[in-house]
Amino acid sequence: MHATSSVVLLWLSLLAGSAAAQGSMVSGNGARRIELGPDDSGALTELAVSPGLSTVILFDSELAQEGVALEGRHVFSYVDVGRMTLRLVPSERGIPGEKFRLSVRFRDGAAPPGASFLLTVHPARADSLVEVYRSARTVESYQQEAREARAETRRCQEESARLVSEHGAPGGFAGLLATGGIDVNGVAGRDVTKTVSSDRRNALHPLIIRSYRSTGRVALEVFLSDLQGERPWTASGAALRGPSGTELKVLRVWQASPTAPGAPGLVVIEAEASAESARGSFSLKLWEAEGPRTVTIGNVTFP
Repeated sequence: MHATSSVVLLWLSLLAGSAAAQGSMVSGNGARRIELGPDDSGALTELAVSPGLSTVILFDSELAQEGVALEGRHVFSYVDVGRMTLRLVPSERGIPGEKFRLSVRFRDGAAPPGASFLLTVHPARADSLVEVYRSARTVESYQQEAREARAETRRCQEESARLVSEHGAPGGFAGLLATGGIDVNGVAGRDVTKTVSSDRRNALHPLIIRSYRSTGRVALEVFLSDLQGERPWTASGAALRGPSGTELKVLRVWQASPTAPGAPGLVVIEAEASAESARGSFSLKLWEAEGPRTVTIGNVTFP
């Protein structure tokens, strides 16, 4: 009981501190935009792909079906080349950090005659929708992008204001009350060790899993053991994916020290979530900064 209380207090302290949000900027519709100039056919654009996740590339020109070349095709469980689209789904054979070159050629032969991409395998994140523009774009397209840029700017300003507010708040319970991280209902906790599932290919295996929820936040206390390999393991990122495939916004991943072979280790994950978005079962994926070793835990639920 004392150990659990200590971890709850640790999480409360983390909640009151500054939060470093993960993720990169995308447009309002979740798509990444790439514009090709007349001389860009040899330039490599890096795209993130991930095992089991779909990456769809939309082109504004027809593709030459015989002109699509993909390195390491055996690593991909699904490759579909359409008239103006390309869909890729890597299989579990894909090792984080692996890179594969993708080249396409356009049917009309105009400049640029083709495009090249460098597909980099990520353990949990993928560029799900990529729009490639080769010809001149319409005024409406630029206006839409400007609207999305303004919306993204507002989001960043709000995030910055939140971080400044949290940084200036007191620590402990007072900080949680000051930033709205807790209300009169307090923090709810649940031991989910017996109900979670563990991927047999995990670098470490879950020993104890506890989940917590407060106002607008959730957290996981994950004890891991049985490290595979001789090098210590440090979690550098996390993804919490819900039943519909949407991800919670992970605010921080905390680990006191690297997990060594033969010793258990603790990782604490904090994410933004309303009472509604925290419902259902989630899949947690943890990965290290340099290396392919990951941890996947399924059927994670919150109070």
